[in-house]
Amino acid sequence: MQTAKDFHPEVLKLFDQYVHGGLSRRGFLGSASKYAAGVVGAEALLQALSPNFAQAQQVKADDPRIQTSYVEYPSPNGYGKLRGYLVRPAKQDKPLPTVLVVHENRGLNPHIEDIARRLALDNFIAFAPDALFPLGGYPGTEDKARELFPKLEQAKTREDFLTAASILKTIEGGNGKVGVVGFCYGGAIANFLATKIPDLKAAVPFYGGAPALDAVTNIKAEVLVHHAGKDERLVAAWPKYEEALKAAGVKYQGFVYEGVEHGFNNDTTPRFDQAAAQLAWSRTLELFNRSLR
Repeated sequence: MQTAKDFHPEVLKLFDQYVHGGLSRRGFLGSASKYAAGVVGAEALLQALSPNFAQAQQVKADDPRIQTSYVEYPSPNGYGKLRGYLVRPAKQDKPLPTVLVVHENRGLNPHIEDIARRLALDNFIAFAPDALFPLGGYPGTEDKARELFPKLEQAKTREDFLTAASILKTIEGGNGKVGVVGFCYGGAIANFLATKIPDLKAAVPFYGGAPALDAVTNIKAEVLVHHAGKDERLVAAWPKYEEALKAAGVKYQGFVYEGVEHGFNNDTTPRFDQAAAQLAWSRTLELFNRSLR
């Protein structure tokens, strides 16, 4: 797989706008064509930057060390019903800590399912809801998922994630302790949940937007923030969030990984940075093992 260094910095910025809905596919191709051999070359750039789920998969869905299932639960304050991917170790001799996994702005795609399976191999019960379930679920391609996502009523979606966290508190085999990890959109949800759930133990936002700063005083969980050094918008916003965390007496750590792109933990795309991802993930597991067990 190519790395971020194989692409012009402006192409990476255009792709970031495209991923986050600020630029249409046509807009990306038109703007990126100046850095490639016209629109045909821009199409090749987009293909190269897009996820390759099969190549990056670390844990197969049928791995005998884990148990996987798709489960549905009532969510009366949200969309009425939520659906997600539940993964647990195949062998369990005592109650285990639980982790809510919150996806990017494309719904429950194969990469996020793989993240949940990785957590199960580290002896956690992981639950990854699909925010797109009310609209038919993850549609199978990133482009279609991106088109669907703006159609969600975010107030209802946030309630679904609150419900999902509450489900984990009493889920069979769990020890009652809940943490959350989220990526991009999911990182913002992780921050939001920390302001809303007094008994949440740990929140780990990967390159996620900060919560409302006047709500930071509600946070009781330990917070671990990961940002990409080249993610100018979120890095610029981090100092105010950090100041609010300090003022509220929240136990936290924050890291900016220099020289890496937004999405550096996602190993399905060239924006992945192995060194930063491994360090950030090791810090994440250390927090979960310390605070949830």
